[in-house]
Amino acid sequence: MWMYLGLLAALFLGLHNLCKKHAVQGNEVFPVLLGTISAGFLLLLPFYIGSHFYRDYMMGIQLYITDISWKTHGYILIKSMIMAASWLLAYQALKHLPITIVTPIRSAGPFFTFIGAITIYQEKPNFYQWIGFFLIIFSVLLYSRIGKKEGIHFKRNKWIFAIIGATFLGASSGLYDKFLIQSLTLNPQTLQFWFCFYTVLILLLILSVMWFPYAEKRKAFKWRWSIPLVGILLQVADYFYFKALQDPDALIMLLSAIKRSQILIAVVVGGFIFKEQNKRKKLVPLTGIMLGVFLILYA
Repeated sequence: MWMYLGLLAALFLGLHNLCKKHAVQGNEVFPVLLGTISAGFLLLLPFYIGSHFYRDYMMGIQLYITDISWKTHGYILIKSMIMAASWLLAYQALKHLPITIVTPIRSAGPFFTFIGAITIYQEKPNFYQWIGFFLIIFSVLLYSRIGKKEGIHFKRNKWIFAIIGATFLGASSGLYDKFLIQSLTLNPQTLQFWFCFYTVLILLLILSVMWFPYAEKRKAFKWRWSIPLVGILLQVADYFYFKALQDPDALIMLLSAIKRSQILIAVVVGGFIFKEQNKRKKLVPLTGIMLGVFLILYA
């Protein structure tokens, strides 16, 4: 069951990535990110209020947000800081790079998760899983060659380093999620609500220094319908992902790989919507990535 929940998370993440590209293209990144996370927080706020006034009902529909200790709040704050840094890097990279370059690099995230799952959680991959993960990494390297034809030199482009950094931080957060869900026994909606709350506070602090004081930056911001939709789709995807992680048999390295199937939507559909170059050539490494994901699932 947890694998199917992972596939549902991948579906909504793929739609989330398309809306995110639309939201940040030619726009100010910081307020877009604040808008998306705020939309997710507002989506979850009624569940928090309902948990205080209609406890039995919210428990009945499995959306009850539990009370947690200050120590647990601290653990969630750490996740918020990790993901705020990851998103700031990723949104900046997505603003300056094609979605058909950014998404495949992000697809290398399972490799970092794979290493962490082995060393931290002692998850044991088999022969096919080894092949699958290295096939994903090799396919991402092929994307770098295609990227050069679009004027994107991986060794000299700072946005490439930004998306690599975002990918590493995102993978670290994925490993941390297993600790939060399984070791601290947090339910998905409780983790999501407080994570959004602390991330909004962090982003407000950053914007108060880097965006709010500058009139020209405020004028450059464009409100788009896709901004709140990004946050809503992300929370739906995260809910299915965290539900999958609640299963004690769930392997974080496999879930991370299953989530990468979102690349089908981002590269195939997104490439046509945003009219990006070399779509056919990008199908070759895309096939490699999908084959790597298949080997992991097959194994």
